[in-house]
This record gives sequence, C-alpha cells and structure tokens, in this order.
Amino acid sequence: MTPWNPDFAARSPMFEPLRAAAAAVDSAQWPQCADLNRVLDMRAPPLLNADGKALRFVAAGARRVPSEDRYEPRIFLRGEVQFRACNWHDLLNALAWLTFPRSKAALNARHYRELARHPPGGEDNRGPVQDALTLFDEGGVIVAASDAALAALLRGHQWKELFWRRRAQAGHEIGFYLFGHGLYEKALQPFAGITGRGVIAGVGREFFGWQLPQRLAALDAQVSELIADPARLTAPRELAPVPVLGIPGWHPANEREAFYDDVGYFRPAHQRSPR
Repeated sequence: MTPWNPDFAARSPMFEPLRAAAAAVDSAQWPQCADLNRVLDMRAPPLLNADGKALRFVAAGARRVPSEDRYEPRIFLRGEVQFRACNWHDLLNALAWLTFPRSKAALNARHYRELARHPPGGEDNRGPVQDALTLFDEGGVIVAASDAALAALLRGHQWKELFWRRRAQAGHEIGFYLFGHGLYEKALQPFAGITGRGVIAGVGREFFGWQLPQRLAALDAQVSELIADPARLTAPRELAPVPVLGIPGWHPANEREAFYDDVGYFRPAHQRSPR
C-alpha cells in the first residue's frame, strides 16, 4: 500500500480537479469516514444521490451480503457509500463524489437500474451498458472542447496533430479533466501506457476563462445528463481513448516531439486497447 501523502494532489496537474476536495478533507493521517462526512456536513446544499437521499460515507461491510446491501444498491437505496480506510482507491472515489456529485449520482442510478436487469449470478450476468459505466467510473476523462475539429482529432486518434502540432490550443480550446478514481490511482505512480476513456463535452470559448470551480460544476451538470440518457454510454466503444501522458504539461517527456512517435502508446484506432 502506498503510504499516506497529504500533499498528493499537488504532485501533478492530473489531480487539479480533486484539489479543492482534498484540501477540504485536510488530514495529516489517512482520512476516515468521519473526516469525509465532516466535509459533507459543510456542503450547502447537501450532496444527494439520484433518489434524493443525503450522501454518507460508511465503513465497508462484508463482501457476501444481500443484494440490497451491495455497493451500488446501498448507495441508491440508502445514500451510503462504502469506504475502506487507508485505501487510495476508495479515498479517490470519495473525492470524486465530492468533486462531481451529479455525475457520480447519475452513474450510481444507472448502475442500479442495470443491476435490476442483469442481477448477479444470472445467465446474462453483465451487459455492455454496465461495462461502459464501469469503464467511465474507473477510468473516465471529461474532455471539454470548444473546437469541434479538435474533438474530431481526439476521436480519430490523431494524437500528434492534437497534442503536438495544435499544442498551443490546449487549455484554450480543449481541456482534460480526470474523472475516474481508478485513473487517479494510476496517476499516483504514472506509467507508460496509462490511458483514460473520455466523454466529450461541448463548451463555449468563454468556458476556458472561468475559474476552476465554475468549470467543474458546468462539466458535472453536462456529464450527468449524458450518463442519465439511456441512449448514451450503451457500450464501451462510445468512450474515446485518451493517452493521458500525452496531454501537454502532464508529463515531462511530452515536451519532445519524438514522444508522440511511440505507436505502442499512441496507437492508431484499429490497434488501441484500454489499459
């Protein structure tokens, strides 16, 4: 287990969306449920799940429990997010809830509905919608784009054109915001090949002049609507691969043009698989 580092959110621009939530927790030791619930108690209006129940973090229970006490149903039915202490994965998930509450609630609600359609242990145990939801929940990246041509480059896996030749436009016409808590966990010790799966949010040019909290709130609202739409995120292929170490400013090696010539990482569309 990686030791606790209270300054982890300052170590990389990848953690920028979580910094306010991490600062609010402000713990010298591994945060506990009480620390997270203290932050929830300070929020006005309160954070709610999609069924209108107030969110709370609770100690994780036994693994073999009735269906209504499993992870996603428990959030939807009682507003209880199970949390394991001294665990980066669960802490980063909690911080994602504090940062993107509407999108996380929408994911949970849709997971809950899908579990009703594909109950654990059934013949059709898991469908492509659940796969897409889980992939975004764990490895998602929100891509804010005011230029449709840049978004098209991302969808077309034109990495060098997007990240190198159009580098000056990054941060002004396209921006990247990590969402998935599993991806944040990888960012603690980034490795060659780390890849997110993105949804593209169309924004106006004025978006990039807003303060970060306003940008995050706008993205949370837009992405929550996308997740709630039953016609969207119906299969993993709808999510665009995002080789996050190629995003300008996110990794020292991408200051060199040759970095983008590594087709093992910046793969053409027919070769790419998520990591």
